Amino acid sequence: MDIEKELSELKAKVNSAPGMENKLSMVVFSGELDKQIASLIIATGAAAMGMKVVLFYTFWGTAALRDPAKKAGGKDFMGKMFGFMLPKGRDKLKLSQMNMAGAGTAMLKSLMTKKNVASLDQLFEAAGALGVEINICQMSMDLMGMKMEEMIDYPGLKVVGVASFLADAKESAVQLFI
Repeated sequence: MDIEKELSELKAKVNSAPGMENKLSMVVFSGELDKQIASLIIATGAAAMGMKVVLFYTFWGTAALRDPAKKAGGKDFMGKMFGFMLPKGRDKLKLSQMNMAGAGTAMLKSLMTKKNVASLDQLFEAAGALGVEINICQMSMDLMGMKMEEMIDYPGLKVVGVASFLADAKESAVQLFI
């Protein structure tokens, strides 16, 4: 069976699911580089196939959305501590396995460049261009003392509660947790 025929059959199955939209809803819980890359590859792949894609960033995943060039004032002690301890931006994320004090992360990034695999920055750019929605969990931001003014510039980025994610997931043909 050729890949185009398989894709056509898969699209037909997804599009015919009763009560489901041609939509992917994904929880992005992990703040580790390899899992962030996987999340964005799946999201951009689904969007390129014509699916609506909604990503719900929560807990450790939110660190990837922090802009290293932005600061937010008015944080309490715990907010300042989380801000200090969590990576500030995508470039500071580490691998979940074989990090080896940063050597594994550097090796993966180098290999990705050599193999022409899009970087995490490029994947975020592609996701924005493809209309992938990114929502940030309000509770996670509150717990970790994060503020919207320190987040990346991304088209339509918004802060929502878990009920918004659940409403998206309920009508989605595909739900994932990474």
